[in-house]
Amino acid sequence: MRITIFENIMTPGGHEVDFDRILTEELQKLGHDVSFCVPEGFRFAFDYHVPVRTLKGEVVSYTGVTGIRKLIRTVKREKHRMGWYKQLCELAERGETDAIIVPTSTYRYLRAVAKSRLRRVKVPVIFILHGINPGEAPKFLREASKLQPYPNLRPTVLTFGQDIFGEKPRNVCMIYPPTFVPRDIDFNPNVTQKETLTIGFFGQYRREKRLEDFLEVYLNSHYTRPVRLLVQGATMHPEDAEDFERIIKKYQGKGIEFLHKGLIGAEWQRAIAGVDALLLPYSAPRYRYHWGGMLFTAIGFHKPVVTSDDMNPEVFESFRVGERFKSGDLEDLHRVLESFINDYDKNAPLYAKDLAEAAELYSPENFARRIAAILEK
Repeated sequence: MRITIFENIMTPGGHEVDFDRILTEELQKLGHDVSFCVPEGFRFAFDYHVPVRTLKGEVVSYTGVTGIRKLIRTVKREKHRMGWYKQLCELAERGETDAIIVPTSTYRYLRAVAKSRLRRVKVPVIFILHGINPGEAPKFLREASKLQPYPNLRPTVLTFGQDIFGEKPRNVCMIYPPTFVPRDIDFNPNVTQKETLTIGFFGQYRREKRLEDFLEVYLNSHYTRPVRLLVQGATMHPEDAEDFERIIKKYQGKGIEFLHKGLIGAEWQRAIAGVDALLLPYSAPRYRYHWGGMLFTAIGFHKPVVTSDDMNPEVFESFRVGERFKSGDLEDLHRVLESFINDYDKNAPLYAKDLAEAAELYSPENFARRIAAILEK
């Protein structure tokens, strides 16, 4: 099958880049031909080594604009989206693709396609939504229902349940998200006893992650074994970069190593592989409904975690891939972090077993098979 991935979100790195890589490489392993369609001026952060077509109409960014200027750009973005849909439909009509995947979608994508020529396309089109929160659910369900007369349009939600807040539209597919795995380095999963335990805090720095609160808890805990902490953060906005630098200056030299740098590809994979466990002390309601990129990195790399109990609770109901604390409760974080570090050697075999089972269930290979099944039905 010739599969076209329509990507219109530019990012300098991160899980969005690796998600497209999963689709590309794993679908190729299944024997499919994969290519990209992108808007004018689109720049890839990674070379996927597949053909790329350019669609007329550039990406419209909201960066740095507010008020009436943002409204104008919203109208322009919608106009360009309709144009992209038309060109994708024409691609299918010319017999140049057998299926289309939109890897990161929202209810707005569904609203637009219902008004576009693409709704009558003769090839399957998957719109992937990376979770639905309670506020989005009514809008998503409304727009998805409008697509029911068009069987080739297949909204697909990455989730752990079989319904969307009790509703299960017949045209909506629900599948597990994939793990992120090391693709460019030699790696052997190894959850074993350690003389010095190395734990890592990784990912894009945002103030909602409450890094400073976590560092205070970490420094004020009592450990019965040697432990070291690595904190890596990539920043997208000046205010986040400024805040992260403030934290680095405050805590530098207190037994914590900092890396203020975005990592991608093999460099990112080596950094994750180089620690024994990952700390994800984020507390935000959205993590209950949107799969956690860092959690699924940890599972893919077979690294146990400490995380809040609002991080994809369904995963922890099935697998002990680490330990959880009560969301927003710093005292409970203190208790859980201390016991996780001090009891690591005792619990390592339990983590290793459940991480292996979770890694198999959520593997990129199985994810690609689920996507292919939706395209082929």
